[in-house]
Amino acid sequence: MSLESITENVDEAVSGFFEPIAEWLGKIVFYAVPVGGTDLPLIVAWLVVAGLVFTGWFGFVQVRKFRLAIDVVRGKYDDKDSAGEVNHFQALTAAVSGTVGLGNIAGVAVAVSIGGAGATFWMILCGLLGMATKFVEVTLGVKYREVHADGTVSGGPMHYLPKGLAERFGKNGKAFGKVLAVLASIMILFFGLFGGNLFQVNQSYAQLVSVTGGEDGAMGSSAGALFFGILVAALVGIVLLGGIRSIASVTSRLIPAMAGIYIVACLVVILVNVTAVPAAIGTIIEGAFNPEGVAGGVLGALIIGFKRAAFSNEAGLGSAPIAHSAVKTKHPASEGLVALLEPFIDTVVICTMTALTIVIANPASWGEARTDESIGGVTITSDAFETVLPWFPYVLTVAVILFAFSTVLTWGYYGLKAWTYLFGRSRISEIVYKSLYTLFAVAGSLLTLQTLIDLADAVLFSLAVINIIGLYFLAPIVKRELNTFLEYVRTRKDGGTDGDKDEEPVKATV
Repeated sequence: MSLESITENVDEAVSGFFEPIAEWLGKIVFYAVPVGGTDLPLIVAWLVVAGLVFTGWFGFVQVRKFRLAIDVVRGKYDDKDSAGEVNHFQALTAAVSGTVGLGNIAGVAVAVSIGGAGATFWMILCGLLGMATKFVEVTLGVKYREVHADGTVSGGPMHYLPKGLAERFGKNGKAFGKVLAVLASIMILFFGLFGGNLFQVNQSYAQLVSVTGGEDGAMGSSAGALFFGILVAALVGIVLLGGIRSIASVTSRLIPAMAGIYIVACLVVILVNVTAVPAAIGTIIEGAFNPEGVAGGVLGALIIGFKRAAFSNEAGLGSAPIAHSAVKTKHPASEGLVALLEPFIDTVVICTMTALTIVIANPASWGEARTDESIGGVTITSDAFETVLPWFPYVLTVAVILFAFSTVLTWGYYGLKAWTYLFGRSRISEIVYKSLYTLFAVAGSLLTLQTLIDLADAVLFSLAVINIIGLYFLAPIVKRELNTFLEYVRTRKDGGTDGDKDEEPVKATV
């Protein structure tokens, strides 16, 4: 029996078993209500409302403290004696690597195809709102993290939900928080294996095949797929063995470089068509409030924009606090401020650059996609670059592979923290997880398992419901932490001491 037939049989068997489950959960999680001639997924509304609430609660912290966030990333308020494993910049790039990827390249193309150019405006707005949500969840992630005896750190919703709710509501809060923590860990682990690993490898392999001659090319055979999967798995395994320090070391170089190349390419297309820029911006603004040919009109463009932004930056899902919790700091809110830059980079900058490039280049495939949604998203983005840079699809392939690789690394770390919360931090437990995760990377190039990936998406966004409920209850603690850090900043500027005498240290655990 050939490898192709084996993988096809596995795909069919898995789909047959999990399809009813995925369909059932998807209908619940992504339940949509008709609004103004289009459908509004309630989970998207849930994420956007959270962004609105936290933006108001913290007085537009994403605007007022944006410059301070930049200063923190630059190391202006670093304390070398702080507990943690990585600096602010490394924590930021590690978390960004989990969100920047195919969603920024292909997802945006889908948004401007279905929702029109105006969807870009609403993506930007949703990204700005998500900055406040990310600030809240990451502050809590650092506040309630656990620093282990070997210096490693564990954080995330599985830690701040039980600890934070116990602090506010006593035994009942602790019991409820533990239930939420277990559910959160299961959801993160499941998505990590299928969405953050298998799907990323699968899609990057598909892009590689497309530029190397298709199924008849050098990489189109089962042997090529197996080689690619083993190569990725080996690289992932090597980096994962080094923990968050190794992951942060890779992502702190990889993400800025690839984001830089991608943004420069966008700028080249924009500058070559510089005379079309004013009209393109006008099209985006006009399309946001007076769209043509968009189902649901303004609401249709708004919902599509919000949906793609929410899926892209993951604000409120509880995943990013896991990476940010490893930061070296005594002030939880300092990393919360750093984290608010994440949706800005991911959605406001990179997603907007992609959308603007497509609108300005106006490739034929974009026009076709607006009437026939069968055209793939990444194809539109690639065609937009090709109008100016004929060779760029090859660079885009490299970018897709590297973005996917960084996402696999970050979700490998997220999954590890969920695994160890559920099964303990023993050496054997971690080896079992890392072995399992690398095997899934191999499977990613051979299998599609689309049903499991759909199920993983539904599971991850279920986490947003649990996580945001916790964020509402714990927001007063975040406000207190922000005030403490701002007082520390004022003291530093005045040339005084760091003012940490009254701060409770992070409790170390074995």
